Amino acid sequence: MTRIIYYVASSIDGFIAGQNDDISDFAAGGKGVDKYLADLLKFKTVIMGRRTYEFGYQYGLEPGQPAYPHMEHFIFSDSLKIEKLAESVHIEKKSIDRIKEIKESAQSDIYLCGGGEFAGWLLDNGLIDQLKLKLNPIILGNGIRLFSNSKTKAKWNLKETESFEDGLKILTYDIEK
Repeated sequence: MTRIIYYVASSIDGFIAGQNDDISDFAAGGKGVDKYLADLLKFKTVIMGRRTYEFGYQYGLEPGQPAYPHMEHFIFSDSLKIEKLAESVHIEKKSIDRIKEIKESAQSDIYLCGGGEFAGWLLDNGLIDQLKLKLNPIILGNGIRLFSNSKTKAKWNLKETESFEDGLKILTYDIEK
């Protein structure tokens, strides 16, 4: 069975972006980032929320185009409207049933590419199977939380720890079900 894997950068205090969506303090290079980029090549499907997709516009992503050319994209939004979508980009209404359909038909594990609000909704509905946390040695103090405003309690089992010379760690957790 395929898994939904939330693979995300975080500060020590649990933020995936700082104030005003600032990500400038996160590691942008190094062996940990190289590992993350190599890991992304294993995914054939990505799910994300509207704000995460639109965040890519600042980095040259054209509306309607895939952020990851080798992946099938499912962007969950009740408000996003784009006239010309690439064949691999789909806009979906937020639906637990639709997430389950995508999970059942996916040819690989599914990359959950944020953001915090969408991840919180998935956590609240028991739909995240694994968390791969790129833990950056920074404290941001405020910004976008890892799981937004979710109040769901969950126990996670640490499966793997990878440490890099710049202080970045990639921590892999499976959710206890």
